[in-house]
Amino acid sequence: MAVYQGARQRTIVLPRRPRAAVGTPALPRRRMRAAVRAHRGPSRMALVLGAIVIAFVAAFFSLSQDIRVSATGYEVGRLVTEHDRLEAQAQDLRNELNRLGKAPAIRKLAINAGLGPLPEPIVLPAR
Repeated sequence: MAVYQGARQRTIVLPRRPRAAVGTPALPRRRMRAAVRAHRGPSRMALVLGAIVIAFVAAFFSLSQDIRVSATGYEVGRLVTEHDRLEAQAQDLRNELNRLGKAPAIRKLAINAGLGPLPEPIVLPAR
């Protein structure tokens, strides 16, 4: 802490003494005027940098929109392909059900699986 000649040490604990009231009213303060400086507009370099930033932001926004549109297009194409595949599979299942729903087809599948017609039932007399 620097000590200056004529400076008094402040007391922290004790309250300050009231100042002696002077009978003369204080003069109103005057406004300080700010220093007048020459008005300079934005420099040419700032304008060029601002234009570059704006062009970059516009290009980036356009690129992000193009990427979103192309990704949506690929998603639509993938979903159409999957729909066609599922539709073909459903048609195959319908054809299979129509073919297997008839009695001759069921008999042929049973014979191919090694099953034969049942023999006459054996009747046992009751005791």
